[in-house]
Amino acid sequence: MRLTSRERVLTVFAHEEPDRVPSWCGASEEFWAKAKAALKLDDEALLEFFGDDFRRVKAAYAGPARPVKHERATSQTPFGVEREGLGYGQPIEHPLQGASLDEIHAHPWPDPAWTDVSGLWDEAARWHGQYAVLGGDWSPFWHDAIDLLGMEGLMMGMLERPDVIDAVLAHIVDYYAASSERIFQAAADLIDIFFFGNDFGTQHGPFMTEALYRRFVGPHLKRLAGLGHDYGLKVMMHCCGGVAELFPMFIDSGLDAIHAVQPSCLGMDLRRLKADFGDKIVFNGAIDSHHILIDGTPGTVRQSTREVLEIMMPGSGYIAGASHDTILEETPVENVVAMFDAIREFGVYP
Repeated sequence: MRLTSRERVLTVFAHEEPDRVPSWCGASEEFWAKAKAALKLDDEALLEFFGDDFRRVKAAYAGPARPVKHERATSQTPFGVEREGLGYGQPIEHPLQGASLDEIHAHPWPDPAWTDVSGLWDEAARWHGQYAVLGGDWSPFWHDAIDLLGMEGLMMGMLERPDVIDAVLAHIVDYYAASSERIFQAAADLIDIFFFGNDFGTQHGPFMTEALYRRFVGPHLKRLAGLGHDYGLKVMMHCCGGVAELFPMFIDSGLDAIHAVQPSCLGMDLRRLKADFGDKIVFNGAIDSHHILIDGTPGTVRQSTREVLEIMMPGSGYIAGASHDTILEETPVENVVAMFDAIREFGVYP
């Protein structure tokens, strides 16, 4: 029996086999524009062409405009960090580097009331019942802490000034939790999955030990996951890198799914991940965008996609897509088409 996209995704989150493996397409703005031009399709038609089983709704920002300190700044975070460069760029300075506890508490933290949810219900209603709807604040609390303190300040602070790190993370997550709660109060009845993101790994493994992650990060993951579950939602976190060692913490924190599994990173052997955690958490991604999608041909992409499906789809718990959170502009459109064609061809359950 053919399922709707929403039914298909929720069946996978229940670790039961649907009609076929769900598909996920996350793409950079540059790749998306290139694909639309190449295939002569608009946004929704391109999502349908690729077979994306998800739709995402986002709240708007309705807060005051912050004064800009640096003329070269190209963007600004909700916490007042100015950034420059391509995409999200890099922080120009770290406002709380070396700050005392009093200075941290006195920092102008954003007001969750600036999260404008007035159009959210109507937007989500367009997709409810047909697609799996993603919602909630992106909540990149780990990255915001790096922006505010600097990487060295954050890492050394966990060892030398743990009270400062606790205070910074608490302020950040207080904001994101309250922002997401506004979103869920407005439209949780039309949202299926709380989707947020933090990158805790490098190409060569986690930034730090599992013990430090459990001490400083785990409670905040548990809080956000609990918030989603309180509203009856599944919870999926984006997390790049070699984070196999952290999967027990992800599961203990209550996460239902991890997005953009990267098999090219150290320790991210798909067979091992599936054997160790496949019945406890949903995997999203795993089709190598680092080497195969960018450097391969439609034929090699098709074969690689088939191999990933053979490993990841048995017993359910798998959503097929690229191993990067957004497909990059340099990726050939024909390779992405080949990936989704192969998912449709080989991702069918008996």
